[in-house]
Amino acid sequence: MPVQLERVGKRFNREWIFRGVDHVFHENEPCVVLGSNGSGKSTLLQVVSGAVRPSEGKITYTITNNPIAAEEIFRQVTLATPYLELLEELTLAELVSFQEKFKPWRGGMRSSDVIAATGLAKAQHKTLRHFSSGMKQRARLALAVLADSPILLLDEPCSNLDAAGIAWYQQLVEANKSDRIILVCSNRQQYEYPFCSQEIRIEDFKK
Repeated sequence: MPVQLERVGKRFNREWIFRGVDHVFHENEPCVVLGSNGSGKSTLLQVVSGAVRPSEGKITYTITNNPIAAEEIFRQVTLATPYLELLEELTLAELVSFQEKFKPWRGGMRSSDVIAATGLAKAQHKTLRHFSSGMKQRARLALAVLADSPILLLDEPCSNLDAAGIAWYQQLVEANKSDRIILVCSNRQQYEYPFCSQEIRIEDFKK
């Protein structure tokens, strides 16, 4: 499933965040977008996800040689970002069950398997508002990585994770990176993308 960007640019008012991005994302070739805070990494991620339309250029999504309209690509995408709000009135078990109604899990996993994979099984009946920031980030990452989606987008995935959480994240992605497009945004924290074989430097597209 390639995702092709042709001369893609995004601006807000008169300020260009980036321009002229040419890249083809392929399965099994994880890519990292590098840049400082506020450089436009997250904006590029949102453009790729279909949530934000580019100001110029073209994005083409293809599955088994069939093009997919940008407004339909959300069905193929899962996303984890530190700023993605969780439904804090739900317990972890309820949140996992809720997501399963919209996207199945990879490899025929069950909701109980997903909960176990978070490492938070003892807190599965606790409401998310009582989770620490690190526990919430684990939940976000597990829901995204373990969903059966061909496009996985991760924005600064190690935010709020301690050393044990970072090791857990790396193992989780390593075990679930095959047969999908993975795009990671990072401000050069190498432990966030050791599995990436390609990179884009957002500063190269500042004009």
